[in-house]
Amino acid sequence: MLATSLPLPATFTLSSLQTCEKTKSTPVHCSSPPPPQSPMDLQPKRVAVCGGGVIGVCTAYFLAKKGASVTLIEKSSVACAASGKSGGFLALDWCDGGPLASLARASFNLHRSLAEEFNGAESYGYRPLTTLSLTVTESEKQSPPSRDKNLPSWVDGPARGLRAIGSTETTAQVHPQMFTKTLLSKAVEKYGVEVVIGKVDSVGVEGGRVESVVLEGGRVIESDSVVLALGPWSGKFEMLSSLFRVYGLKAHSIVLEPKEPDAITPHALFLSYYPEQGGKPMDPEVYPRPTGEVYLCGMSSEVELPEDPEQIAGDPESLEVLKRVASTVSSHLGEGEARLKAEQACFLPCTDDSVPVIGEIPGVKGCYVATGHNCWGILNGPATGAAMAELIVDGQATVVDIARFSPARFVGRRRKG
Repeated sequence: MLATSLPLPATFTLSSLQTCEKTKSTPVHCSSPPPPQSPMDLQPKRVAVCGGGVIGVCTAYFLAKKGASVTLIEKSSVACAASGKSGGFLALDWCDGGPLASLARASFNLHRSLAEEFNGAESYGYRPLTTLSLTVTESEKQSPPSRDKNLPSWVDGPARGLRAIGSTETTAQVHPQMFTKTLLSKAVEKYGVEVVIGKVDSVGVEGGRVESVVLEGGRVIESDSVVLALGPWSGKFEMLSSLFRVYGLKAHSIVLEPKEPDAITPHALFLSYYPEQGGKPMDPEVYPRPTGEVYLCGMSSEVELPEDPEQIAGDPESLEVLKRVASTVSSHLGEGEARLKAEQACFLPCTDDSVPVIGEIPGVKGCYVATGHNCWGILNGPATGAAMAELIVDGQATVVDIARFSPARFVGRRRKG
């Protein structure tokens, strides 16, 4: 577990400054003298990143890697909300044809690079996997259809319509909480990111420019730039809520530990699930993890966002449905064959146009936002963080074009809700 009191940011140093020396009375000129620098130029940019989920942590990591002095502020604990309770599914090309295409592709590849750098397979369960689409009809459990020989051996329920929708080249997974915490620990150890546990009360703005973050209790953290990456809680800030709506979609999940984890192969399942009592099919998802766990999610609804992410509880009826799905899909996941490790819920951050909001807030110099990633937050965390770091430090993002995600797109629109 990460401690709440972590090392202060490392001292920034400038290297390779050319100098001119005088030899006797004859000056020796540098071939390309550096421009004059003010004392401010010699200091690293101070950035406060608000939010300890995957978007905030990725942003803090890449900012610090680029030399910024970063303070990460988290109200409760790192990855305590959706970043700790999501599936951690990664897809290269599932967003192709839409506004997220280039962001998703860049981020999928960044995930692979980070996994190589930080031994992701061991550190946070990174692995490529095959992804399948199946139709499961609950009423057929007693007399299942003839079994498709291409089904994974552990999928022994009434499944049909098998179709491969992702290969080990195009789909992968991480354990989201372990990924987020690993990246933050690297940011602290290698680049001196400071972690502060506290609730952000307000952003200090003077003359249209950010100058600080004020915490509940009165602590002031002076900052040259501020990043608001608090998922659906980002909408609690008037400077954002007056411009666009970000809301939470409550999603449920359970985590099971089968008695025979080695029998569960690395196949992610996307289901069209027909419940016995009829009605519309549901779309639950099943993700076996290399830790031996099996994660199932589904059953989402838009409800009021609670104040404290640690207090979010799942709806009993929704959780029961997921347990029924598990036992129908596989006898390995039924009661008595698997231990129920967790039943939980989280809120996915959504926007009215279903597109993330990434960029500088119009009219507030130095204040940035990164939220609204819906179910693709874990996938798109690395590219979002890398792009934000480039935008803040260099003035322009090059890892991926984020112009379409700018909050400026809402200026002049009539905000819903």
